[in-house]
Parts: sequence; structure tokens; C-alpha cells
Amino acid sequence: MTGPLVPFREFVLKVHSRCDLACDHCYVYEHADQSWRTRPRTISDDVIFQTAQRLAEHAAAHALPSVSVILHGGEPLLAGPARLRHVCEALASAFDGIAELDLRIHTNGIQLSPRYLDLFDEFGVRVGISLDGDRAANDRHRRYADGRSSHPLVLKAVELLRQERYRHLYLGLLCTVDVRNDPRAVLDALVELEPPLIDFLLPHATWQEPPLRPDGSPTAYADWLLTVFDHWEERGRPVPVRIFSSVLSTLSGGPSLTESLGLAPTDLVVVETDGRLEQVDSLKSAYEGAAATGFDVFDHTFDEVAAHPGVRARQLGLAGVSGICRRCPVVRSCGGGLYTHRYDPAGPTGPFDNPSVYCADLEVLVRGVEARTAQSLVAPAVTDPAELDAAQQDLTRTLLARLNADIGRRGGEEWSAAWELAAAVEASEEGARALDEVLAGPYTRSWLLHALELVRERPGAVRVARRLPAYLAAAVVRAGLDLPVRVAFSGGRLFLPGLGEARIGDADECGTALVRGAEGGFAVRPEGPGAPAGLDVVRPREAAAGWRPLRRLPVPGPLPGAAPGTAPGVVLDDLDPFRDCFSAPVAPALDDRAADGLAARVGEAWAVIGAKAPGRARGMAAFLTTLTPLTGLAPAESAVGRHGHGAMGIPLEGDPEELAFGLLRGFRRAELRALCDVTDLYAADGSWDHRMPWQEGAVPFSRLLFETYERIVLGAFGAYWLEGVPEALDMLEGSAELTVHGKRLLDLMRKEI
Repeated sequence: MTGPLVPFREFVLKVHSRCDLACDHCYVYEHADQSWRTRPRTISDDVIFQTAQRLAEHAAAHALPSVSVILHGGEPLLAGPARLRHVCEALASAFDGIAELDLRIHTNGIQLSPRYLDLFDEFGVRVGISLDGDRAANDRHRRYADGRSSHPLVLKAVELLRQERYRHLYLGLLCTVDVRNDPRAVLDALVELEPPLIDFLLPHATWQEPPLRPDGSPTAYADWLLTVFDHWEERGRPVPVRIFSSVLSTLSGGPSLTESLGLAPTDLVVVETDGRLEQVDSLKSAYEGAAATGFDVFDHTFDEVAAHPGVRARQLGLAGVSGICRRCPVVRSCGGGLYTHRYDPAGPTGPFDNPSVYCADLEVLVRGVEARTAQSLVAPAVTDPAELDAAQQDLTRTLLARLNADIGRRGGEEWSAAWELAAAVEASEEGARALDEVLAGPYTRSWLLHALELVRERPGAVRVARRLPAYLAAAVVRAGLDLPVRVAFSGGRLFLPGLGEARIGDADECGTALVRGAEGGFAVRPEGPGAPAGLDVVRPREAAAGWRPLRRLPVPGPLPGAAPGTAPGVVLDDLDPFRDCFSAPVAPALDDRAADGLAARVGEAWAVIGAKAPGRARGMAAFLTTLTPLTGLAPAESAVGRHGHGAMGIPLEGDPEELAFGLLRGFRRAELRALCDVTDLYAADGSWDHRMPWQEGAVPFSRLLFETYERIVLGAFGAYWLEGVPEALDMLEGSAELTVHGKRLLDLMRKEI
């Protein structure tokens, strides 16, 4: 098995191997593996010490910021307060200065008392309790050996945890599903106890020992859980439910939140009371010795366990599930189910190379949750251009805040002063609006991404952050604020983003200049002895001696909702230092003749699009803000680069028809790229191969999506562009990569054609 070693981050430490209950669904005592009979009842001092050392060694070797250790059994409280204190002290000492230690204990709660909780409070041990619902549900399985109910004592334990002094230790409730129990009553009983989290578990079963299905329904467990889900929704989702949160996360392109679902690699290992190291405990349901590795804490490292074939098999993600599962559209959410539940000794290609024994349940559960929530889950940016603009602005602001955090104090007084000035600019409504407009410029994103990379690679490299005052100066000019902004310049030029370039010296001159808003315009005053004269008051959109504004290209036709007489247009940006973010080289600054010629061709090309596809022309006018001339592009090409939304690179040459084709194609590509910036339309790209109807060879999902999205609008230039598009849409719809956001986009694409 190939791939990097996945370090363990979660460790189950068995501190006692016996239990004071006789639950008849327990995988430790009632299922295939009976190795508990040969284990020491209680963990020894030697095992405690050696385990703590091995854990700390593993965390240090992999530079893990934190590690979770779950005290388990049997029933861990049977180890007693003194032994549990010893365990906590040994672990806390070993991890001191190495990694954060997240201690938890999972218990049936029978023995829980203030004495234990005071100990747990001292070491920050959070407590999870097993409870299967109301008394009728809980007593179906969780009884004493003599048949007595455990329910009253479990409730007493939970009430202790709910007390103010212990509430912070309350981790949640774990409930094993029994489809004979009333799902609504079970949820109500659990919610009444106000847990921070509810964890519903499917009872451990295999193809050899399948789960109970009283009415013979192949989806009984899904039906039960969906009834819980509906009731949970009706009650306003009063507490998080892990299995539902996980499905909702993966449907939106996020990670799985539980080992039992999703394709995330396992990072859990078990330490038995005798120090033996085993795989995940649920494997005891498969066969005798299924969880064994042959390793122990005395003679082996955790890295050796991580390299064990059984552990590696659960770290392969998509490659680790059966062929049937890999072809299933819901596999990203269900992940093929819990590894144990796939066990079939008669499996044609291996005992674990099978779908889950709960396969039908998992598919119905995922599809059922999606059907109930898709409309509310879909990001507004998918359907509303204004929401897309807002999400893009939020992303830019987030990157700026991250840059501020990464620079920290390394930015010195210059950065601190600029950051304080930003607050002053935003203190007025006009200033805040102007700064938003400036930061919305597409090449702001290019600068931020470059600056973040540079600061992380070279912590001392904070000079790139000097560009921030230029943005603030541009905002001051836009808002007409009487605020002086000190801006660095070089090569005798000072660029104000979104406005233009001031030439205030010779090509070898650099320094700082004060930019200040003035009535009807702004002024630039270089600082220092022998500084050049600078600029008197100039208007930002009017060319003047020493000032070259960015040209604005008029676009035919009014924008939707624009005021009468408003002339829409896009900026021709051939000056921004961070416009060099395309796959093709940027053209040098254009002279007036070249710029006028390009502007005329863009206008003619826009008119071609307006004639062939009027709706697309209006969409382009609403979306595109910036065109940047590039060299090396064919006349009918365009480019989208590493920038914020609204920009496109265009060729310098080409007739109107060719340029129109490139503009429309580039607009469509830029539109989808902007959506992908802020929304997960798909996940696990590259995990599956797809075939495009119009081209030989396998491609990833992303390419199939982008090309299909482009070809829908290119149909305006010939019906042959639409050939294969319906088939491609069907392929996209049946893929596992598509999220709920992507499915909504797919609906819109179908309507377009």
C-alpha cells in the first residue's frame, strides 16, 4: 500500500477490561472476539508509563499540535479514582511542552460521582455517557446481569454532569440504534438531558452476522434515523447530532465528522490493558483476533502500528472501498460505511472489500437528508449575483485580516500605522464604501495571495505589505476625505489601485509621498530633501501632467437597474503591478493609439455578443469590471488568472468576431471560477476519471464541469458547440463529486439550454 504514513491523533486507552453491566449488544463481550477474557482487569503502572512515553514520542515525531486520549473499557470507572489519577498524571507529565492533551472518558455512568468528576475537573477530562434513550429503549439492552434496569443510575450521572460546576466536562451522549424503539421518544429523551452532542451509532454487524430487521425492510435503519432527523428539524435542531452533521457537511463538500461515514483516513489506535496495540475496537465484531496487530507499547512504536496493513487499509480513502462503492454517487458521504460493517468472509475479492451491510440504509439516509435540506443548504452565491459579490468581498477581507495576523508585529510601525489608518478611513460611511470599492478590485486578491505566500516563506519579508497604504490612499481619493496617506513609490511612479498612476520622479527615484484628498481631486507630495515636485490637485479620471488614469471602456447597453444616463463600462487595466497573474504575459502599458484601437475592437465585439446573445451581454456587463491586455494569446482566446472576480485577460489582436468569442468564453470561465472561490461546487476532484463527449481521454470532474459550462454559452456561435452537452450534464449529475451547491448549478445549466 502506497501513500504517506498517517499519524495517529486519537488513542483509546483501555484502563479496565471488565464491565458492571451486561449489555447484550456489546461488541467487546458479546461478539466474535473474546480476547477480553485473557486481559488483565486493570491497567498496570508499567503499561501506563510506557503508553504515556510512546504517545508523547509519537506526537513529538509528527509535530502534532494536539492528541486525544479516550479512557475506555470495559467500564473505565471500575479502575477507581486512584488508578485514573495515576493515568492522568502520567499522560499530563509526558505531554508537557510537547502537545496539547485532550483527555476524555467514555462510560456507562453507573459509577459516576462527585469524587470522579472533581478528578476529571482537575485534569480537564470530558465525559461521554452511553444512553439509548428513554427507559424503555435503554432497558432493551443496557441492563445488569440479573436483568435490573441501569436507567435510573445513568440519569443520576447525567444530572451530575449538568450541574453548573461540572457542565464544562459534559461531552455528550452515545446512543446505539434499535429500530424497535420509538425514534421520536428516543430523541426527546436525549434532548431533555441537554447534551452538547448526540452520537447515534448503528449496531455493529457484518454480512456474516447481519443486523436485526424486524419487518424485513432493507432500509429500516435509514427510515428510523430519518424519522429522528425530521423530529430534530421540527424541534429546531436543539442539539448537534454527529451523524446528521457529518452528512450535511459532506453534502456541501466538507469533511466527514465521524469514522463511521466518509472517506477520511482513520487516525485511531487502541491500547489494551496489557499494553497490546490494536486496531479500531469495532473489529472485534468480525472475527477472533481481527483487531490484533502483534504490537505492544513495550517493543513497538506507534509508527510501526500506523504501517500495519490493517491500519493502512483504513487510510486509503476512496481506494480503500469496494468497486461497487467507488461507482456510487453517495460514497463521499457514506464512505462505504464503517470498515467492520463490510466484513464478509465469503467476499469474492476479500473479506473487507465489500459494501457495508448497511449499504441500502446509508444510501437512503444520505439521499433523504439531501432531499430535505438541499434548498436551505445551497449557498446564495450560486443563484444571486449580488450574493456572489458579497461573498467575494468577504473572501478578500478575510485574506487581508489573515495577512495582518501573519505579519503581526513583524510589520513594524509602518504596517501598524497603515492598519490604524484603515480604521480611520472606515470611520465614515463614505470612507468605508470607498475602501470596499477599492478592495473589490480584482488584483487586490493577487497582491494578498502573493503577500501571504511571501510572508510565510520568509517571515522577515514584510516589504510587500507596503501596498496597503496605496489602497487606503485610493479610498481616500474616491471618498474625498481630507486624510493624508503616506505611500511608498519606486521607479518614479506611484500606482493608486483602481485609479491610475502618478509619475513623480525619474526612473531611478524611490521614496514616500503623501497622498491627500482635495476638493475636486487629490494631490501627491513626495517627501524628503531633494524630493520631486509631485502633483497639484488633479481629478482622478482626467489625464493631466504626471497623472495617467486607468482608461474606462464604454460597454453598449444599460446595466439592469442602472440609473438613466449611466454609461456602463469596464476598466482597461494595463498599469497595476499585480496584474501579472495570468498564464500569458501581460502587455506593457499601452499608448493612446493602441488603447483606442483595443477599446474600439472591444466595443465591436461586445456588439457582436449583444446581437447573438443579448442576455449574455447584459450578464457580462454586470460581472466584468476589468480587462487586461496580454501578449501571446490567440485572437479568439482569453485568460482567467489568480485574481479576484470581475477580471479577464484579453489579446491585443483579433477581429470583432474572434474577440467576441474569446470574451464570452472568458466571461463564462471567470464567472465559474469566482463561484468556485467561495462555494464548494464539487469535492474530491481527481478521484474519479470522466470522459468528455466531445474529446477522447479521461479528465477530472472539474474540467468536465468547466468545459460544459463554457460550451452552453458558446452555442451562440454555432449549434455544434452544444453537441454532447446534454450527455455531459447527465454525467455530471451522476457523479460522486457533485455537492448540493453543484447540483443547484447543474439545474441552472439545464435551464440555460
